[in-house]
Amino acid sequence: MSTNFQPGLPGLLSAAALPTAGTAAPIRLLALTTIPVGDHPVGVAVAANGNAYVTNSSSNDVTVIDTATDTVIVPSIPVGSGPTGVAVAPNGKAYVVNTSSYTVTVIDTATNTVIVPSIPVGTVPVGVAVAPNGNAYVTNLSDFTVTVIDTATDTVIVPSIPVGMNPYGVTVAPNGNAYVTNVISGDVTVIDSATNTVIVPSIPVGNSPYDVAIAPNGNAYVTAFFGNNVTVINTTTNTVVGAPIPVTPGINPTGIAIAPDGKAYVADLNSNDVTVIDTTTNTVVCTPIPVGSIPFGVAVAPNGKIYVTNQSSDDVSVIPPFPTLTSISPNQGLTTGGTPVTLTGTNLTGATVTIGGNPATGVNVNPGGTAIHAFTPPGAPGPATVTVKTDGGCASLVNGFTYVSPSHATSLTATPALAKLFPPQVYFPFLTATLKDLVTGLPVPGQTITFKTGTQVLGTATTNAQGTAKLDETLTFPLILANGGYDALFAGTGTLLPSSAHGEVLTP
Repeated sequence: MSTNFQPGLPGLLSAAALPTAGTAAPIRLLALTTIPVGDHPVGVAVAANGNAYVTNSSSNDVTVIDTATDTVIVPSIPVGSGPTGVAVAPNGKAYVVNTSSYTVTVIDTATNTVIVPSIPVGTVPVGVAVAPNGNAYVTNLSDFTVTVIDTATDTVIVPSIPVGMNPYGVTVAPNGNAYVTNVISGDVTVIDSATNTVIVPSIPVGNSPYDVAIAPNGNAYVTAFFGNNVTVINTTTNTVVGAPIPVTPGINPTGIAIAPDGKAYVADLNSNDVTVIDTTTNTVVCTPIPVGSIPFGVAVAPNGKIYVTNQSSDDVSVIPPFPTLTSISPNQGLTTGGTPVTLTGTNLTGATVTIGGNPATGVNVNPGGTAIHAFTPPGAPGPATVTVKTDGGCASLVNGFTYVSPSHATSLTATPALAKLFPPQVYFPFLTATLKDLVTGLPVPGQTITFKTGTQVLGTATTNAQGTAKLDETLTFPLILANGGYDALFAGTGTLLPSSAHGEVLTP
């Protein structure tokens, strides 16, 4: 992955030609971990050993952060002038692009020492990425080319591959193709890293494309600084997939990195936050995450944490891994709230919980961040979405919890069936049953009562305003007589408990 253009670097094109930072949004108080680094940090890359390497463009050095402890372990490794992009090769060497001195410095990440002070490249180099074959690709902003370095020998093997106007970002897909963003020509050039030749000169994308990253699904995601969006490219067909993804309310997206779970983190330079995109659905998830002032570079560590360089606040923001939510138990409770529930998932440390948009109470997360114990808030009857939110994002169970109204006990009374046996004569041609709510003491209208005798269903009737259901028994009385009576049954509802009653046969 590349790191991005720094406004104001000497030798770059005019402000009218290239994007500038503009007026940054006010700095907000952060809940995230913030790590002070050098002056004007731009690029960031994480080595396999878990160390993050931050390029400080104005202090001309690299700061090393231990991502396990989020502490600085090497405050300053001197490099060339105006370091911006940085990438780590499979052999463990970090390649730092020095924009103002037109060189690349090589750092051994095992010892955190410079092993090659200067490899000359093109004019105004900014971005760098390393292919699986070990070739490092350096974008040269002002001469519209890419330089190729063999990371085994740390020598230039291809001085110049022509690409679009003002190449900036670069990344390499698993298929070995390198994707180069061209800021001014508004397109992406594709280079075959096996032959170091251009195979697709131009894929039109958004307005002022800056950075590019590859998702687990193989698609390339390209940030557009002035388009305020992200374009998706299918790296198999090298065609654009669907419409650009708006990052609104994010402003001026620059750096991008994609975690193994498919979440893409986009630094929004002028809104001082990070937008998160789910690359499985190509939609923005949650609200943007506030970071430091003028965020630029983004990288994901092996432990899942995300590191964002903040140019104006001279620090790095650490975003926790994105949370997941897998279950809630029990999954229903009373509308009055207060039901104790347990939520399970991952990366839940520091989470808040809402159910149906209302905050849960007594939220307690276990030390491993895999379970939350809480009490439900009051809610309306029916299904409600459960959402957890952490500093790293949010996760939901859509309609995962169902609110039910408090249940009331009921009583059902049945009138006897009357008959004169000699000769048979029905004195009362109806069966009746009356339903009452035992909590309120009131009759319950509008409920279905089922009348049975033995295993035979005689019929159903609905209770009237007095709570009474009435069924004609003229034709069914012989069955009732044979079974010694009948039963009235109420099945219950979400708020009323079931009840039943037995009606005898009286023979005057």
